[in-house]
Amino acid sequence: MLKEAIAQLAKDMHQTVISNRRYLHAHPELSFHEYHTAAFVKARLSELGIPWNAMANTGVVAIIKGALPSDRVVALRADMDALPITEANTVDYISQHKGVMHACGHDAHTSSLLGTAAILHALSGKFGGTVKLIFQPGEEKLPGGASLMIREGVLDNPKPHAVIAQHVMPSIECGKIGIRKGKLMASMDELMVTVKGRGGHGAQPHQNIDPVLIASHIIIALQQIVSRIANPNNPTVLSFGKVVADGAVNIIPGTVHMEGTFRTLNEQWRSAAHVQMKKMAEGIAESMGGSCEFIINRGYPFLINEEKLTEEVRLFAGAYLGEENIIDLDIWMASEDFAYYSQLADSCFYFLGVGNAQKQIHSALHTPTFDIDENALAFSTGLMAYIAVRQLGFA
Repeated sequence: MLKEAIAQLAKDMHQTVISNRRYLHAHPELSFHEYHTAAFVKARLSELGIPWNAMANTGVVAIIKGALPSDRVVALRADMDALPITEANTVDYISQHKGVMHACGHDAHTSSLLGTAAILHALSGKFGGTVKLIFQPGEEKLPGGASLMIREGVLDNPKPHAVIAQHVMPSIECGKIGIRKGKLMASMDELMVTVKGRGGHGAQPHQNIDPVLIASHIIIALQQIVSRIANPNNPTVLSFGKVVADGAVNIIPGTVHMEGTFRTLNEQWRSAAHVQMKKMAEGIAESMGGSCEFIINRGYPFLINEEKLTEEVRLFAGAYLGEENIIDLDIWMASEDFAYYSQLADSCFYFLGVGNAQKQIHSALHTPTFDIDENALAFSTGLMAYIAVRQLGFA
């Protein structure tokens, strides 16, 4: 049975996957600068005898063909970039690049997919069809490496009938996965807002046009986009995380700069909200004597898991891990550039449990103390390999 063979290979190569993950963790690279990481991936693939091609500068795409007859194609994706965070862990494999850290687990994604590649390559005589391995750059930064890979043809020649990815999640216990069919993650837009007034002495406000006051009214008023304009059945988030008013105790500045994010799960509403936000902010500023420049950097679309494919992935994962280790998830308003694949092809994105309360491994993604229970790498490789061969029609 392929399942038993896959599980044994995953067990045998567990330490190799850990070693690869620790090396990548110690040598993180920021989005679109994954030159050393890409070279590492290419070297490991070459050692296995798996052909690869470079794409999108620092991306890598590899192909594994099964020996049995089948024209089905499945794509497996891992992202490779790190974040601009200074690591606060004390592990032996701590980041050697100050201010850069794999705080979102992409080191685990990459090493796990390399392990999956090794399993599938070793068993290629026992299944048919094609597995496309996508090692993707720049998930953490607009415009998103997925969009660049797609533009360069990653979903062509051959065209996959399914695209599958996994993402580590410390809130899920090691040994389990979380999955949801349908809409899963939100779209993401960056808001860059500059409010202009007329600065001056804080003791003479009547002689100034206070952009701080204008900006405050804009922030409060824009929440109506969520509470009064958005359909309550359509999850919507609007948050401002940066407000810079470079005045002083007694100095009203001339400008205020704000940065925020807008997220939703409906593309039509997303575009309509952009118009509403801009119109509202500019109108408030003008009514108070100032002006507002409202720039929206359109980011990733929402991520949707195709229902039939996701039901199949859930079934296969239950067969491999045990049904008791499959968790049904709710919508999460974070964003992921895997959404670009999901908008163009049948796709499934699931979460790999890497938390362990007893080991004190529970720090959230994008934090300086994030880490994983590496026992998750004992089954993550085999799980994805098993899902792939089942999708290709072999058991």
